[in-house]
Amino acid sequence: MFYNPEEERQIGRLSSLLDETTYKDICGRLQDSGLRTGFSCIFYGSPGTGKTETAYQLAKSTGRAIVPVNVSEIKSCWVGESEKLIKGVFDKYRHMVEDSDIAPILLFNEADAIFSTRMKDAERSVDKLNNTIQNIILMEMETLEGILIATTNLETNLDQAFDRRFLFKIRLGLPEADARMRIWKSMLPHLTDSDAEYLSREYCFSGGQIENVTRKHMIGYILDGKNAGIDDIRKFCDEE
Repeated sequence: MFYNPEEERQIGRLSSLLDETTYKDICGRLQDSGLRTGFSCIFYGSPGTGKTETAYQLAKSTGRAIVPVNVSEIKSCWVGESEKLIKGVFDKYRHMVEDSDIAPILLFNEADAIFSTRMKDAERSVDKLNNTIQNIILMEMETLEGILIATTNLETNLDQAFDRRFLFKIRLGLPEADARMRIWKSMLPHLTDSDAEYLSREYCFSGGQIENVTRKHMIGYILDGKNAGIDDIRKFCDEE
């Protein structure tokens, strides 16, 4: 993963925190001071900037398992079922933390679908259900023992009560020219430095968009048996 300087600093600090030895030491000190030990983090920003991949890379680098939450399954159409499902997610995670030598990461991907602003004076059953689910999550985050990471493209849709409960808030923006150049070189190693510099300057792409261009290049290589030239790559970029 390639980040802009400030993002790299924040992700690096979080990675250091989640190192198991450091993590246990910090949790112990917080507990001794009467403070909560749970760590809730949110990665927010434009699509394709690596929010979900960053969570998986953090898990990999710190030896932690990922426990993904399927939001669509939680928002069941049956009244009463959704509340049980979301409570069950946290109960299951709590038992996993207790039974694991290394605490796993609870991942809410596209969190705005479930962490959105609560409706005041809700009358529709669906709004009441969403409010109930969100209240359960808020209470669970207060007593969390472990690590929760949420990702979202729509941070402005989050309820302010959730915002307060995220200890770490990291914005992943579009990569700057230097980061874009490193992404181009990592995904298309045959590019010359001048071609990579040109592409990074002319196309203000996210990492996800550069990956799309790379996939088109790979498909062309499979079909034609040769690497695409810079003119072909420019055409892929224009299409993107």
